[in-house]
Amino acid sequence: MFFGRHNGLHYIFSLFRFLLYPLALLYGALVWLRNRLYDTGFSSSIEFDVPVISVGNLSVGGTGKTPHIEYLVRLLQYQYQVATMSRGYKRYTQGFGLADANTNALKIGDEPMQYHLKFSELIVCVAEERLTGIPQLLLNRPQIDVILLDDAYQHRSVKPGLNILITDLSNPFYKDHILPFGRLRENRGAYKRADVIIVSKCPADITLTAANEVEQHINPLPDQQVFFTTIQYDAPYDFFTQEQFSIKDTNAILVCCIARPEPLEKYLRDNTGDVHVLSYPDHHYFSEKDLEEIKETYNNWQVPNKIIITTEKDAARLHLHADKLKEWGIPIIVLPIKVAVLFGKQHAFDTIVTTYIEKTISEGNEQGDSAASTSLS
Repeated sequence: MFFGRHNGLHYIFSLFRFLLYPLALLYGALVWLRNRLYDTGFSSSIEFDVPVISVGNLSVGGTGKTPHIEYLVRLLQYQYQVATMSRGYKRYTQGFGLADANTNALKIGDEPMQYHLKFSELIVCVAEERLTGIPQLLLNRPQIDVILLDDAYQHRSVKPGLNILITDLSNPFYKDHILPFGRLRENRGAYKRADVIIVSKCPADITLTAANEVEQHINPLPDQQVFFTTIQYDAPYDFFTQEQFSIKDTNAILVCCIARPEPLEKYLRDNTGDVHVLSYPDHHYFSEKDLEEIKETYNNWQVPNKIIITTEKDAARLHLHADKLKEWGIPIIVLPIKVAVLFGKQHAFDTIVTTYIEKTISEGNEQGDSAASTSLS
């Protein structure tokens, strides 16, 4: 045989990618033109008086934006009134929406719902168009001090005061290509718009030498700061009671709808007994058929101390079926994640964020005092 099976599939895949290359050139040209219009001032970007921090990426797929947004919420929530604004991916509604006591994942999307469930004082909203969404948000909640824009790096109509770009260590933007040939939403040079670049999902023991090599490939501008973060698993808790739960000596059925479940599966195999995986497409809404599959898998698995374990993002969608799940009498455990800044640079990162916010609020107060003084005179 001229081709082995593996070589044949690789050839077909390579040929398919090659055929996509002209489309990538066309898409890249259109994105370049759009960015050029903004860069030259032909298309305008609006800057707001309230501090606005954007967290985004150049590629499609998960780079870990959600735990980084949560990191910022934890950093700021006790000093400022914080709001998040997301597009609300795969929600069943359109336009601007504010989370309230009757909100669920269908109305605002799973990641905003995760924020809403996790942080009681956080103002959570969704809007496809940030340019019109921010004024609506401020009109509804004028007490807001800081707005965190989730996945807004390509939304050039709004000019954030602090622009944070996240790139995954396993697939950094400088090795990727523009859609549909690769996974980049815009060309690699767009990283220059960022104030801060975060290399995410690093192993906790990444060496400084390896990090320096990555930073050299990024080639940051003189005013750009580069940080490295790692994912940490936080204390598991009960889906119904939110009480902490020890997964030691349990056997776990992992129910998840995430792009790459392998790291989570490895963590469970290292920290529990046996692990059985039920994996669904990313951001999947569980159907009645899915729920029956989960229940049957649990009932038919002949092991002791068995639990169902899931991610916080998946739990946000499982809450749509909370009443039915409670009837099962099955332990359902949520495993949260968080990020940690590596190489002792957490204080430096935190300072960049808080200094920007304090400066923006101070400048806004000075302008307000000046306007009031002018009015009185």
